[in-house]
Amino acid sequence: MCRSIKTLRPPAMPEEATDDDIRAAALQYVRKVSGFRAPAEHNREVFERAVDEVAEATRALLDGLEVRGSRRAEAGVAAGPGALGPVRPPGPPSSGPGA
Repeated sequence: MCRSIKTLRPPAMPEEATDDDIRAAALQYVRKVSGFRAPAEHNREVFERAVDEVAEATRALLDGLEVRGSRRAEAGVAAGPGALGPVRPPGPPSSGPGA
């Protein structure tokens, strides 16, 4: 992995990653994969589009991750039962095949 890409989630970062942090990581990734530090003029558009798409995917990933012990995870627990959706009561014993 490219050593200049840093971890963008807690506890490695005490606060949420900024758009600049995410863009810098995306740029480093695209540079590593493409083998170009800076693209030639005829590759600039596809290079920049790749950086934008990797940054977008990175933001979606970070927004979806749940880190144990984080304030975000604790907020779901602190909200009490049902905070993550309705709790289904146990149903009757299965009487189908394999039961």
